[in-house]
Amino acid sequence: MRITKRTNIAIRLLMYCAAHPDRLVTKAEIAEVCNISENHLAQVINQLSQLNFLSTQRGRNGGMNLALPADKIKIGEVFRHIEGGLPIAECFADADNTCPLTKACRLRIALQDAAHAFYASLDEITLDALVCDNVDLLKILQPVVSCGR
Repeated sequence: MRITKRTNIAIRLLMYCAAHPDRLVTKAEIAEVCNISENHLAQVINQLSQLNFLSTQRGRNGGMNLALPADKIKIGEVFRHIEGGLPIAECFADADNTCPLTKACRLRIALQDAAHAFYASLDEITLDALVCDNVDLLKILQPVVSCGR
């Protein structure tokens, strides 16, 4: 199973916010530290705030933070929302399915079961579990400070 770029960005963004629970973080600092384009990041920020994972504040002193405690954000739920109804394989896509084997294919059932198991395993993981006491991650997620700031 391949995770979309949007989901990858969403998890990096949430981990960054979880690593800085005491303040609002900015799109620019996340983009720099997490190596994400600000345009892609803006789209994901918007989606995560609509899903009530993020709380945003506009303006000069604006930024964002988690809308929920990190231990209440389940990674499986984030993946489901961001990945949406993307088909795992062609046979899962109603409109674009050209496979003649779909009606009799047992692989489709196996893939469906595997996807359910994948999400079930992610449901056991919270954002807090990814960040809390992860010293190496917290070092990486420190904002880059340059002269003149």
